[in-house]
Amino acid sequence: MRIMGIDPGSNVTGYGIIEKTENRLNWVDDGQISPSKKYNFYKKLFYIFSEIKEIINRYQPEEIALEDIFYSKNVKSSIKLGHIRGAIVVASFSMGIPLFEYTPLEVKKAVTGYGAASKSQVKEMVKLILNIEKDISFDSSDALAIAICHANTRR
Repeated sequence: MRIMGIDPGSNVTGYGIIEKTENRLNWVDDGQISPSKKYNFYKKLFYIFSEIKEIINRYQPEEIALEDIFYSKNVKSSIKLGHIRGAIVVASFSMGIPLFEYTPLEVKKAVTGYGAASKSQVKEMVKLILNIEKDISFDSSDALAIAICHANTRR
């Protein structure tokens, strides 16, 4: 089973592709979608939507796992994140790919065993679980962690 994990963000959206074969998880690819800072917010949304569709075409994931909304004190940031998540959901469903959501707490617990783990701890566990030797960004490691969480919790 090929799984795409996505960590949404307005400046950088991380993605990670893994494969689950029996009880093994294997890294396929990871990266970041970074719209130009010159784009207005709506053009950024369309850019993220288009890039997600292109990545789906390239890697053909069978399922997509997305980080669920977490509550923030900054209402404007939360609304923007909701729009970005919406663009990802529409891209996923327009390509016929089922989508699943996980909270940051669920992801951290699934990867590190500790719901308050730091980004560095998550990144190191992701690299260990997937046997990744290269350095990866926090956006990529978060996306891969979401994919790992889905792979280990899906029925």
